[in-house]
Amino acid sequence: MNKSEQTRERILEAALELFRRKGFAAATMREVAAAAEMATGAAYYYFPSKEALVLAFYDRARTEMGPLLDEALTGPKKLEDRLGASIGVKLRYFAPNRKFLGALIGSAADPGNPLSPFSAQTVAIRDFDFAVFERAIQGSEVTPPKDLAPHLPQMLWMYQMAILFFWLTDASEGQKRTQRLLDKSTHMLVLLLKLAGLPLMRPVRRAVLDLVEIVRG
Repeated sequence: MNKSEQTRERILEAALELFRRKGFAAATMREVAAAAEMATGAAYYYFPSKEALVLAFYDRARTEMGPLLDEALTGPKKLEDRLGASIGVKLRYFAPNRKFLGALIGSAADPGNPLSPFSAQTVAIRDFDFAVFERAIQGSEVTPPKDLAPHLPQMLWMYQMAILFFWLTDASEGQKRTQRLLDKSTHMLVLLLKLAGLPLMRPVRRAVLDLVEIVRG
């Protein structure tokens, strides 16, 4: 890691600590710079905004979670276990930053907000997740119907987002309700996916795919 990369990491670490302690909305770039022991202008040189800091955190998370997700998908063959393991990796990774990430929920609904999971700035993260879910399916015991298969990674990503949003607002001790929800919903999801392959379910699949097209715009 060269000096510029080290400086960038120092600013990012200082920002994350400040966001955890003070909250994303209340923290300022001036305070981030002070925590990193550097001039405000120098901090802006590396990160032009607080949003840029969060995007850098997302990018680092994607890199660091890669090996953890590889490990999660190496062992189990049941799709239910593979989905639970891969989403579990993300819940554990983001746990130390859960409080400040929860404050960003308001940005999620606006695709124009760079921090939204639906924004142009987060497309690399979405593509990464789509690939993880595609691997989870391909290495499992489930063979999805041909008409549903191309859309399934994106559908599973939307399911994951629902779990993450629930987790961010889960006030139970240790977010145990989220774990119960994950366990029961993955079981139900895989059961429905297996049933979807039956010939009599073709009209239902068509209706689901129509909904997917509407959501995709």
